Amino acid sequence: MKISAFDVRVGNLIEHQKKLWRVLKKNHVKPGKGGAFVQLEMKEVTEGTKLNERFRSVDTLEKAHVESRSMQFLYADGDSYVFMDNETYEQMQLPAEDIADIAQYLLPNTEIQVNFHNGAPIGIELPATVVLKVVETEGVVKGQTAASSGKPAELETGLRLTVPAFINVGDKLKVNTETGEYMERAD
Repeated sequence: MKISAFDVRVGNLIEHQKKLWRVLKKNHVKPGKGGAFVQLEMKEVTEGTKLNERFRSVDTLEKAHVESRSMQFLYADGDSYVFMDNETYEQMQLPAEDIADIAQYLLPNTEIQVNFHNGAPIGIELPATVVLKVVETEGVVKGQTAASSGKPAELETGLRLTVPAFINVGDKLKVNTETGEYMERAD
């Protein structure tokens, strides 16, 4: 399916130069002279090479046909992660290096979407937020105000982030999987 370069979103998969690319960054540029363009930073899915490319407003790109399947993360097995298809109950292993950037959001039984292109897994879409428990953080210092910038905390998956001063060990937090930031306490 052809789409305008201006309609491409971060995370989209596109076919360009006979290869499959994932869009990492998108920047609209409107110079003082000349037409507007969009600057895309893309990563080739199989080889991992990066490419910065400019596209004009009249340029179109081929959006890759991707099949999305609902799967469940089961467990980490050495240097791979095991997932189960929610419809067929088939299990599939993905190498740890392929999902290193999202592994810190995965707990057993987490529902995710695995994207397939030509029958091969090419990426994982996490839910917008996950709930994780605090396993380590600094105690509250007397006199510290709520307006402070926060304190570091480590969550049960190893994710480190900055949290407000009132968060304690054992609290469950809602974390934005896109930005990796604390959102709020979870019930």
